[in-house]
Amino acid sequence: MATVPIADTHKTSAAGDGNFSFALSALTTLFFMWGFITCLNDILIPHLKAVFSLSYAQAMLIQFCFFGAYFLVSVPAGVLVKRLGYQKGIVVGLLTAALGCALFYPAAAYATYGLFLGALFVLASGITVLQVAANPYVTALGPVETASSRLTLTQAFNSLGTTLAPSFGALLILSVAVGASAEAEAEAVKLPYLLLCGMLIVLAVVFSLIKLPHVNEHEQQDDAAVIEGKSALSHRHLVLGAIGIFVYVGGEVAIGSFLVNFLGQAHVAGLEEADAAHYIAFYWGGAMVGRFIGAAVMQKVPAGKVLGFNALMASLLVVVAMMSEGAVAMWAILAVGLFNSIMFPTIFSLALKNLGPATAQGSGILCLAIVGGAIVPLLQGVVADAAGLTISFVLPVLCYAYILFYGLKGSAVVEKMK
Repeated sequence: MATVPIADTHKTSAAGDGNFSFALSALTTLFFMWGFITCLNDILIPHLKAVFSLSYAQAMLIQFCFFGAYFLVSVPAGVLVKRLGYQKGIVVGLLTAALGCALFYPAAAYATYGLFLGALFVLASGITVLQVAANPYVTALGPVETASSRLTLTQAFNSLGTTLAPSFGALLILSVAVGASAEAEAEAVKLPYLLLCGMLIVLAVVFSLIKLPHVNEHEQQDDAAVIEGKSALSHRHLVLGAIGIFVYVGGEVAIGSFLVNFLGQAHVAGLEEADAAHYIAFYWGGAMVGRFIGAAVMQKVPAGKVLGFNALMASLLVVVAMMSEGAVAMWAILAVGLFNSIMFPTIFSLALKNLGPATAQGSGILCLAIVGGAIVPLLQGVVADAAGLTISFVLPVLCYAYILFYGLKGSAVVEKMK
């Protein structure tokens, strides 16, 4: 299986700590952009659901196509990044994402749901290449002991993008006049995605010109793994961590995808779509704040314990939201974002711990597991259509229950599985 490159953090060929700092600063722009773009799906879902009169399950095809790209593209993206290197891989990812944004123009012009899904798949393919290149690159730019903290810090800028995106989407996408034609409502996405296309092209030009530290040891690590016949799948904590990434991304995306509709329910807040969209910023903003806090806390507290505590709190908050009404239900579900904060980078780092020459393969497996963002929201959509929207939130509760187990028990490094 092709692998996602990741370096031995003690043997980078960079010029020094100054280059590390510059590289991390540059990479924060990427984390910001893909967070911004990914969170716009939370605005697209209620918008296109109304435009095309979709069921919840049909609307969740947006997330299915977007996160399905992670499963289909991660392996070839790993091959691509290994061949081109991190920097050129980032440029390819940015240009592919820009093409996906540009495809929203004909999709809106023809007002065809299938074309929107196709554009989202291309856009997500570019984001996948960025993820495959940037996540392991960040872990390589410094000591292995602080990899979780470093990745959590850069992920905080990802959350800054997800915090700002809902207001941007509400202003430019959900502000169409009530009673407008389906064609007019569909065309509301043209301007925001063309703006994003231009920004991605500018970033591609910038990343093609700047000088980033070069890391080349992943090739030797990969070869060593093949020679020694060792597989990442022989490591129990990696396998359980991949399941953790699957359920975490699935649970987080599912909650974000249904927030506008959840807040629109009469017994919760009864908000119109444009008004509810602004509250999504609290969900993703909590994740941003939590990541800055978590980056500091995990310098002192074991990452597994922090992960377990956050998973417990997130599950309790979802249960409170399901069983309550009004402001309590609304703020309980929004507060889940604060405890989501450190989960992805922490699971990612814990799962790669002590993999040695199998680290690259393990990183690829974890990126494949992001497909949970395609499967869990779709399943929740099916449950919502059959049993009601509120009841469907039991799926994220089950996701957090597994993450609680992984943080406290499953992440422990044990002898390799036979």
